[in-house]
Amino acid sequence: MPRSLPLRRTLAALLLSCALVAGGTACGDSGDTASASAVASPSVSVSVSASAEKQRLAKTRFVANAGLAAGATYQWIVKPYRAGTFRKGAEGRRLALVKAGLAGGFAYNRLQAAAKNAKGDPLLSKAVAPLTAGIESLKGLGTKLRKGEAGEGDVGAFESVIESIKNAGKDAGAEVKDKVPSTSQLTG
Repeated sequence: MPRSLPLRRTLAALLLSCALVAGGTACGDSGDTASASAVASPSVSVSVSASAEKQRLAKTRFVANAGLAAGATYQWIVKPYRAGTFRKGAEGRRLALVKAGLAGGFAYNRLQAAAKNAKGDPLLSKAVAPLTAGIESLKGLGTKLRKGEAGEGDVGAFESVIESIKNAGKDAGAEVKDKVPSTSQLTG
């Protein structure tokens, strides 16, 4: 029958662990997680600088957010519009308009997040900076789509902004591919 560790040993190990973690976080800067992990485990060497890691994650997040915006726009705005689902009297019009409105709001939100992520990478921020006005112009289109008041120009505005973002990402080395979000992601 295996014997359990005495209570003193368990408490000593727990206190030592807590002291290492607390000491590691107290010694590091508030934004420098690499130094805190290096203090907590001295055998680990940090090979990537914090700024390089931040830039890499900025590109990754930009690609993810822009891809979701592009997928939602194509799946629930562009495709139904071209199929004629938004026309008066079309079958499934009401549901398509609600989904398009939700997709419009979702795409606007993800495009704003992508623009914010782009600021973490110098090349990407230069490519995306001129497109922020285009992203802001999409602000009210989700509501317009939901009410059935959107026309060819409104759908074209979404397509244009998405294509501009995709091209800017491609030029900066962060190729964006459409990723269709689920309907539960649209509703938040």
